[in-house]
Amino acid sequence: MPESPATATTSPRPAIQADLHDRVASLTGQDGWRTRPLPAIGLRSLSLSDGPAGVRGGAFGIESEGVLLPNPTSVAAGWDERAAERAGRLLGTEARRAGVDWLLAPVLNLQRTPFGGRHFECLSEDPQLTARIGVGLVRGIQSAGVAATAKHFVANESETERLSYDARIDETTLREVYLVPFEAAVRRGDVDAVMAAYNSLNGVTATENDGLLHRILREEWGFRGAVVSDWGAARSTAATAMAGLDLSMPGPDGPWGPTLVDAVLHGAVPEEAIDEKLAALSRVAARRDRATTSSEAHDADDLDETLADLAASGMVLLENDGTLPLRAPARIALIGPLAERLTLQGGGSAKVRPTPMPGLGERLRQALGDGTTITVEPGVSIHRNLPPLADERIPAGIAVRFEDASGATLLTEHRRHADLVLDEAVPAGAARIVVSATVRLTEVGVHGLSVRGNGTYSVRIDDGTPQAFDLAVPDRDPLSPLVEPYEHRIDIAGDREVLLTVVHEWDAEADWHLIDLGHLPPTPEDDLLIARAVDSARDADVAIVVVGTTAEYETEGVDRQSLALPGRQDELVRAVCTANPRTVVVVNAGSPVLLPWAKLPAGVLWAWFPGQEGARALADCLLGRREPAGRLPVAIPSGESRLPSVAPVDGVLDYGERDRFGSRAQVAPRYPLGYGLGYSQWEYDAAEATTREDELVVTVHVRNTGTRAGRDIVQVYHDEVGGPPRLLGFSPVTADAGAAAIVDVRIWREALRRWTDSGWQVPGGPLRLTVNRSIAAPALSLDVALPRT
Repeated sequence: MPESPATATTSPRPAIQADLHDRVASLTGQDGWRTRPLPAIGLRSLSLSDGPAGVRGGAFGIESEGVLLPNPTSVAAGWDERAAERAGRLLGTEARRAGVDWLLAPVLNLQRTPFGGRHFECLSEDPQLTARIGVGLVRGIQSAGVAATAKHFVANESETERLSYDARIDETTLREVYLVPFEAAVRRGDVDAVMAAYNSLNGVTATENDGLLHRILREEWGFRGAVVSDWGAARSTAATAMAGLDLSMPGPDGPWGPTLVDAVLHGAVPEEAIDEKLAALSRVAARRDRATTSSEAHDADDLDETLADLAASGMVLLENDGTLPLRAPARIALIGPLAERLTLQGGGSAKVRPTPMPGLGERLRQALGDGTTITVEPGVSIHRNLPPLADERIPAGIAVRFEDASGATLLTEHRRHADLVLDEAVPAGAARIVVSATVRLTEVGVHGLSVRGNGTYSVRIDDGTPQAFDLAVPDRDPLSPLVEPYEHRIDIAGDREVLLTVVHEWDAEADWHLIDLGHLPPTPEDDLLIARAVDSARDADVAIVVVGTTAEYETEGVDRQSLALPGRQDELVRAVCTANPRTVVVVNAGSPVLLPWAKLPAGVLWAWFPGQEGARALADCLLGRREPAGRLPVAIPSGESRLPSVAPVDGVLDYGERDRFGSRAQVAPRYPLGYGLGYSQWEYDAAEATTREDELVVTVHVRNTGTRAGRDIVQVYHDEVGGPPRLLGFSPVTADAGAAAIVDVRIWREALRRWTDSGWQVPGGPLRLTVNRSIAAPALSLDVALPRT
């Protein structure tokens, strides 16, 4: 509804009006990734960055490399709050190194459905696991003097119509499920910032939702930090200002500015609200002075070890007949479209350019030495667009020239990488961008080259005739030009070097300006690739098949249409397992995929998107140097039927499944929440419960009955009458072979609450608790009587 501020009866004093303009200006970004300073109150400009798995920095298309952690779901798969805090400290330290004050992480939305395109950025399907890992991340980030952001508040679990859909959630489900991680971030993590989502909740846009931003967030939970809009999510003036939004991003344009000044002057927004917003931003700015850990850069060896530990502790062993860990095989067939180059991260705004590291084949060779022969076969092809043009194909880099309309050069730059996003670095008066590179096409045969982007282009090889073409602008989502661009391909004979020149006509009205180059070397058809893979497997002592997804299939801005592995990967797995019963399948995916062949291989290991040290961690896990000690934070479904939908109907996305999704759904998954084998076996001997302050503590006696030191996750659930178990708490435990251990599982008191018509209540009478290996595998049970408070 249009806003119509009441007419003022008196004109404000000029001095106050000028001061008000400055104060209001500081509530909208100075640009896409910085806030405006306000020296009059000592408020400096703050630098923001995306960051769930690494710190990208400010503008898109930056050349600098950053540290890439395993994807957040992988971190949650460690079921370890202290490890999450270490991951957060690493993110915070990396942010300080990059000059970032405010990190837009962690994502606390739940994994409601595996069709969600941004599923890989979330932590878990479970509210308690998400809450506890999320709090660890928040504490770690903020310990480095960097503000963390709990996002996206709230019910922003899918991408289809994400800017506008109305999530319909009943009050009980909202309170007991979707708000739980955000409340924990505020009450237990003291998070500095919350990001208001694009979507609406029960008919009210998140950025205008007074019930969420004021009544629940500030009054009930006591939040004292700043509420920032998702980029472009603030679409009104007085409504957002009055609901509790503190910062509208990005800038310099937006719905506030002079319009908000007018709203204040005409009484639609009280001036005190402006000062409250500035106070919230000042608290975020003060985080730098409240650092509790050093912001110095990590030692390279320590950093690599930490990243490998994080990746390995999240890897989940789903099946194993004893083949794993491998025992120095003489011949390994390394097979699969991701065998040589793992997918390290998903797609979208949070993409990081990691430091290049050796691939899985090289890591295995380093570990096993000359005594093991490793052959590599891709097996199948799974790309949609051509793969990115690799840096080693352009050793001299990319020459970039900005020209005006007359052809005169305005600016020249050198870039090392072939994925150019041009936004803040373009000189005034630019009419076209000319990109040239010498490309090594060393293999004999036909190579594919491509240009991805949007707008008008031409491409020329050597001194040939330029080919002009237009690439349409995908409009599914504002991020679509970046994550699902259209592509123009050309075929060219190889066994040589070629000079590639691309000209892009500058369109000042376009939101994105991309020149993203792709390349595919001569590649046989899948039938021949599968046959080669089968021959390689048949001659090997063990076959390792690496299947999974890429950033094309898992990305912000686009939900998934299928959970099947892309291309003919299922067929490849079956063929290799038939050829060699000692086949181990590694699943390199950030989100669940279907595994219809799961019982065929000798072993199945889920590796997620493991970050820049993922290949090292994976090799160590395969060889037993590290234990794949993770447990699933999300169910792996057995099929696609009856999973929650991501498709709004007439703009409404109905969360009518309530809390019955994932492992709590009526259809049992293939592998449930908490499942994982590891390399040790464990016995649970006894459990007892005590109440301490605001926690219930379940003490569990366990024994490692395996033949090697190992790690387990002790999980405690409420065995509810008439419903599936509800996770209350968990704790990792380690022990040597044959050793006993005692572990305390600390359960937050709020995990025991249930929402009623009268508000929160802790159930009376004894509660039946179970100590589990997974949500579906109880080992012990005990009845606990809670004291009345």
